[in-house]
Amino acid sequence: MNLPLLPDALLDQLLADDVPFLDLTTHVLGVGEKAGRMSFSARHGMVAACVEDAGRIIERAGAKVTLQAKSGAELAPGAALLTAAGPASALLRAWKIAQNLIETTAGIATATRRIVEAARAVAPDVAIACTRKNAPGTKLLAVKAILAGGATPHRLGLSETILIFAEHRAFLAGLTAAQMIGVARREAAEKKIVVEVGSLEEALAFAAAGADVIQAEKFRPEQIAALRRALNEHSPRPLIAAAGGVNASNGAEFAAAGADILVTSAPYWGKPLDVAVRIEAV
Repeated sequence: MNLPLLPDALLDQLLADDVPFLDLTTHVLGVGEKAGRMSFSARHGMVAACVEDAGRIIERAGAKVTLQAKSGAELAPGAALLTAAGPASALLRAWKIAQNLIETTAGIATATRRIVEAARAVAPDVAIACTRKNAPGTKLLAVKAILAGGATPHRLGLSETILIFAEHRAFLAGLTAAQMIGVARREAAEKKIVVEVGSLEEALAFAAAGADVIQAEKFRPEQIAALRRALNEHSPRPLIAAAGGVNASNGAEFAAAGADILVTSAPYWGKPLDVAVRIEAV
């Protein structure tokens, strides 16, 4: 899996947040120049994420790194992630932030993979898309993690997609569904038009108006199935995105009901997965 690397500026900022001036403990003990070795391994089963970026953090601190796993790999307990060699000052400076990075993003990637696996076990072509409801300030990490888990971003931000919410429609009370879609189509002719709806009636109205995707907010699986049956009569049929409350425990139900896309925020709150770190003098 070939995933984008996090920018150097972010990696440097992560290091600077943890060590803004110096590692005081290493300094006062006078061990910074001693040679050492550090190894990272998965304490539990996990989908690896940001291993390459953790390695680059360690390298930017002044050590040499050998990667032993890639982002997106499904790892068994005890599997090696990376090893590093260099002065104690470099290893001890990068140790915790590199560990935290992998643990946090592996939690997201693993939670993502479980939704993907559950849904595609019953509907191999269903897409899993993660929302922009990640913790503020973590978008780059969160996006890489969900990619490692096998999902795609639902929306990277407001600038690149058109998603008409009820909150937008509140300001367009004088327009019909067809008129709203027409305005959006005219002003952004090359974009897909997605409309979030809260009922079957709204879904059918916007499907008839020409929406490309109907995002069904908080529909139950049986409601998704009813919507799919109704929309099968449309040509072309808009895609159905099930959104709101989708997670690993019910993803298969929504996929089996006929959703083309599962929109979820659940992976962002996946529990961090422990990485075992061993540091020794050589």
